[in-house]
Amino acid sequence: MIAELPGLFRPDVPSGFHYREDFINKSDEVALLDAMAGVAFSEFEMRGVVARRRVAFFGESYDRTAAGALPEFLLPLRTRVASWAGVEPAAFAMALINEYRPGTPIGWHRDAPQYDIVAGVSLVSTCRMRFRPYRSPSSTVSKSARRMATHELVLTPRSAYLMTGDSRSAFEHHIPPVANLRYSITFRTLR
Repeated sequence: MIAELPGLFRPDVPSGFHYREDFINKSDEVALLDAMAGVAFSEFEMRGVVARRRVAFFGESYDRTAAGALPEFLLPLRTRVASWAGVEPAAFAMALINEYRPGTPIGWHRDAPQYDIVAGVSLVSTCRMRFRPYRSPSSTVSKSARRMATHELVLTPRSAYLMTGDSRSAFEHHIPPVANLRYSITFRTLR
């Protein structure tokens, strides 16, 4: 069951977004980083554009192809995230490790529709995560109408989040350029 922070301390986030600081401890973080030193990262291309972050996919990737089994070092973290989300660990069919070098952003997006719950764990340094209402490509609203972020929070090292409900379907999110090296581990369930 997902525990929520009390009212005054609850971050200003969309409905269905759950956040927990200190989800893992420092020694867990160090062990993950040590294991990740052996991971082969690659460039990530989405819709013909090469992103500035580097990635490593495991399980079922965006195009529904197998990307290799989840490495052993991710299994305990996946189990912990699944327990928090209230699902079986195997429900998280995909894992993605992102490497954000200084100055690297991730643009506005909503995760691919074949995924349901999105869970992330932040490592090494902080970043900001911003949200704005999603506007479908078929929307009749002028494409030139500027949209502003409606929610923002700081993801601290060793924290975790879950995106469910409206935060997953009615909003898109992005990470502005990071100041320092940062890693994130993202798990996704399939619809």
